[in-house]
Amino acid sequence: MKSFTAEDILPTYHYRCKNCNYDFTEQQSFTDDPITVCPQCGEKQVRKVYSAVPIEFKGSGFYRTDKSK
Repeated sequence: MKSFTAEDILPTYHYRCKNCNYDFTEQQSFTDDPITVCPQCGEKQVRKVYSAVPIEFKGSGFYRTDKSK
């Protein structure tokens, strides 16, 4: 059985600086404050970047032609 470390279970957040357009990711706990200062230019112009999460439906029951039980 694999043992998990803190790095294995921390969510990864995508950030972008509005000043210099520097893109970076950071693993943070849910309770950590968001990053606001850009590590590249030092300005307080960093914002989280949100994107769509892919969904994959597996198994039966997701198609109109599937019979309900």
